[in-house]
Amino acid sequence: MKRGQEREAPTMTELRISVVETIGAVAASEWDACANPQVSARGSNTRCAPDSAGNGQHDPTNTPTQNEEHVYNPFISHAFLSALEQSNSVGPRTGWQPQHVLVRTADGSLVAAAPCYLKSHSRGEYVFDHGWAEAYARAGGNYYPKLQVAVPFTPATGRRLLVREIPQSETVARALAGGLVEISKICGASGVHVTFAPETEFRLLGELGYLQRTDQQFHWENRGFGSFDDFLAALTARKRKTIRRERHDALANGITVHWLTGSDLTEEVWDAFFDFYMETGSRKWGRPYLTRQFYSLVGQAMRERIVLIMAKRAGRWIAGAINFLGSHSLFGRHWGAIEHHPFLHFELCYYQAIDYAIAHKVPQVEAGAQGEHKIARGYMPATTYSAHYIADPALRRAIADYLKRERAYIAAAGTELATLTPFRKNFAIEPD
Repeated sequence: MKRGQEREAPTMTELRISVVETIGAVAASEWDACANPQVSARGSNTRCAPDSAGNGQHDPTNTPTQNEEHVYNPFISHAFLSALEQSNSVGPRTGWQPQHVLVRTADGSLVAAAPCYLKSHSRGEYVFDHGWAEAYARAGGNYYPKLQVAVPFTPATGRRLLVREIPQSETVARALAGGLVEISKICGASGVHVTFAPETEFRLLGELGYLQRTDQQFHWENRGFGSFDDFLAALTARKRKTIRRERHDALANGITVHWLTGSDLTEEVWDAFFDFYMETGSRKWGRPYLTRQFYSLVGQAMRERIVLIMAKRAGRWIAGAINFLGSHSLFGRHWGAIEHHPFLHFELCYYQAIDYAIAHKVPQVEAGAQGEHKIARGYMPATTYSAHYIADPALRRAIADYLKRERAYIAAAGTELATLTPFRKNFAIEPD
């Protein structure tokens, strides 16, 4: 089968479910009309997007109401997913074979999509199922391949069932969820794993028989702060003193911090940041996932949605953290450094992200996976959701029992962690 050729699964009433092996087979306008419909309709630079000088503001006139389900998420955009593929950061040789699922009407209109990958391992997902794979292998089963509905290497919550805003959207979503199961059977996969989904999709998939899993992250909420000092004033005296000391010590060796976005994102800057990524990633993960070309491609296509927080000392870049800007969140992704200074990681990844969010009126900062140490820095527990279809009945029963106990543990841990809040008692500030 040629790359990009659509492969049909069983037809559902008036809908056609198919698979493409590259997102390049789908027009960007079609995909984004499903993934980010409001931004697709209004243009790519609405809402929180800064201008080329990095001076943008969160535009309150473009902020959706609390009842709106869809918000702009950079990671499910055609540009981001395409950069992963074109740079060979994902593909057959990486164990992330694109198998993007499409739902079209009888007249060929795309009404839904899902970013999917046929996986031969469990790396780069941040929802860990290695134990499931090992147990199944000991029982004589083949856990791989599996069908992963996710954004590779990106532990950030976002829609996974990308359904267009049409009257029949729930019917289409259910058809897409069922189509994922059928396609996993065609591919010989052990199951379907929908990770970092929003709670609404989590509940829908649970109704359709997917097993439900929860986990914990830590997010910072912008409660209408006018400055970083306003944020500090909301903390207990001890936490406030600690953060001030850490920020002072991080920059004590003549280090300056710079926010780079838009036209600031030159190839020279990306060269420096890639060096940081490789240096830190090689020590932390063993083998970094992203190629140098990825940064060039995503930097060209999404430069107004990228905030690179870089540190400089003695005239050269020494560390940096990459963030992506959504309509409601600043998403911290990864960081790296070629020089190591006390608390520089906290400064670039946590405090500068808060500074940026306050200055640009971004409602939330998501700082990535794990890290209970973030609580002391104002990042509070937030539940994340995933859903899993397991084909083998015996494995399914074992995992279902495990997840029941795990969900109870996560809920109890979240309640306990929330008591560790660094904020003063009775603190409250109304957003603008």
